[in-house]
Amino acid sequence: MRQSEVKEFSVEELHEELENHKRKLADLKMTHVLSPLDDPSEIKKVRRSIARIATEITKRELD
Repeated sequence: MRQSEVKEFSVEELHEELENHKRKLADLKMTHVLSPLDDPSEIKKVRRSIARIATEITKRELD
């Protein structure tokens, strides 16, 4: 998810997306422990999306 996409969400949508991405990250990690993922860089992409969303939430709370 790109930063430009994150900026379009409302605060409630950002919180929902954050929870969804955290759940997806946990699932990816568990799957990777049991058997290697086809694309292990997916974990990195999801972690970065979580960071982008969390940063946008913090930025909006400070404004």
